[in-house]
Amino acid sequence: MNSAGTKTQTFFMSPLPNPKATLASIPPMPTIQGLYETHVTVSDLATSVAFYRDVVGLELATILPERACAFFWIDDKRLGMLGLWQTGTAPLAMRLHLAFRVSLEDVLASAEALRSRGIPPLGFRGEPREEALVIGWMPAISQYFADPDGHWLEFIHVLDEPADPAFGIQTYSDWLNRKQAR
Repeated sequence: MNSAGTKTQTFFMSPLPNPKATLASIPPMPTIQGLYETHVTVSDLATSVAFYRDVVGLELATILPERACAFFWIDDKRLGMLGLWQTGTAPLAMRLHLAFRVSLEDVLASAEALRSRGIPPLGFRGEPREEALVIGWMPAISQYFADPDGHWLEFIHVLDEPADPAFGIQTYSDWLNRKQAR
């Protein structure tokens, strides 16, 4: 019961409800292998379906008009899914970030592909960018852009190279030149 005397539901309990239990005495949690699905809210389902299908290139799995939602497969249907849910008329909106794992070649070609579809390629802070950026601490190469609702989207490829946190966030050309200067 809460302070008002209303019964409340508990969604989280201590991982060790028995004070004599130890982590070694309880079954392990499943090993997370990846994120399967995520969902975002959109202001206009038809506009967003067209954007994610025709611009981003995702395969439409289904549209459920009675629930005002649509689902897309990401890569293989066993590997990932994105759900779009149309919101009501409330003036509040949430802006989310989604990063799509792609090949290095696709990140490098994405700025031109986005521009050809009328979508401005953006940098890490939302500034217009003609070239993908490298985040040195990962390291990963990224190209950002926005969907019709302002959700922050990213094509990302984790580079198979040692991390360089001192590099910060700079262009891919700077990343390559940094390597040549060594």
